[in-house]
Amino acid sequence: MAFVQYLLSLGPSVMLPIIIFCLGMLMGAKWSRALKSAILIGVGFIGINLVIGLLVGELGPAATAMLKRTGLNLSIIDIGWPAMASITWAWKAAALVFPVGLVINFVMLTLKLTKTMNVDLWNYWQFAFIGAAVQYETGSLTLALVAAGAASALALVLADYTAPLVDKFFGMPGISFPHLTALGFLPIAIPLNWLMDKIPGINKLSANPEGIQKKFGVFGEPVTMGLIIGVALGALAGYTPDKVAKLAMTMAAVMYLMPKMVAILMEGLIPISLSAREFMAKRFKGREIYIGLDAAVALGEPSVIAVGLVLVPITIALALIIPGNRVLPFADLAVIPFLLCLIVSLARGNVIRSLMLGTVVMALVLITATNLSPIQTALAHNAGVVFPQGATQIANLDRANFITWAFIKGFALGR
Repeated sequence: MAFVQYLLSLGPSVMLPIIIFCLGMLMGAKWSRALKSAILIGVGFIGINLVIGLLVGELGPAATAMLKRTGLNLSIIDIGWPAMASITWAWKAAALVFPVGLVINFVMLTLKLTKTMNVDLWNYWQFAFIGAAVQYETGSLTLALVAAGAASALALVLADYTAPLVDKFFGMPGISFPHLTALGFLPIAIPLNWLMDKIPGINKLSANPEGIQKKFGVFGEPVTMGLIIGVALGALAGYTPDKVAKLAMTMAAVMYLMPKMVAILMEGLIPISLSAREFMAKRFKGREIYIGLDAAVALGEPSVIAVGLVLVPITIALALIIPGNRVLPFADLAVIPFLLCLIVSLARGNVIRSLMLGTVVMALVLITATNLSPIQTALAHNAGVVFPQGATQIANLDRANFITWAFIKGFALGR
């Protein structure tokens, strides 16, 4: 476990380049090509994380100000995914999730049950969280590892299912997202999106960044949209004009810089993806392979960031009005674009449709987070976590997705 913790402490910006370099060499790429790709992927992830850090640094205080203005007095604190990841890795059996997940991936690839090769090892913590929660609920390590393994298998299946969307909408051929944060509400969003296609009036509502830009010129460009959204968020937070201006420029920067960072990462990924395809074509006729990545690479799409930012005040409003909600949304508000990226692609970039689906999703996130809070609080106590002042219960919006909840509750039935 100490060795695993050391590897994890390197973070995805170091772990992923090492994995990609090894994968490139295994697939027969020239070492120089594999090395350059690995470095560019690391640089791309660092750039993405810098922009996300910029977003969180400005969005966090704005969300806090909005919460104070609404007078929200909720007892469960959203501590954010980094804290929950640390709590999960403190689970004694967390290291076992790696061999379980890797073996399942290998077997499924061999038996043609998946096309996805999941190299996003960092996010195996999401499967480990399910295992830790199931063991807490049932007391069974066996059931915990079965649940974690089953979740990893489902992630591969859903990653295959959504790979055409990733190709067509995000322009990333040969890439898939076996990432539970992005996949978590697809079982609900897919039928809802189908239903909206059948409802007269609603099925005609449409707006996407390209159409907005064409209609409104400079005011429809992503950088200007970021500026406008920043002004709106600052106004809702009750900021002074200077703070509104700073927030607006930061949101404009996020909208402009994120696609640039994703482009760097894709520059590194494409050669490895091509090598993987050539490798599979030589050894397995008619087979194609997807490289499974963190959904962070989807944040370069302007509609994903725009929908995510608009949903911040909507989520805070939902926390006020949803019966039974006791979660104070805060640290993971910046994760909303991750939760919605595949749903936005499902809606073909239609911002109006995405906001409608996103509102339903965020309402369910708050309800699920409230329901899972006792388990997350117990896991935090077991890990020796010191709670924020005044907090007796904690939650995490990132883990409050439908698939995670369904696995935990399903395996705990009858216990």
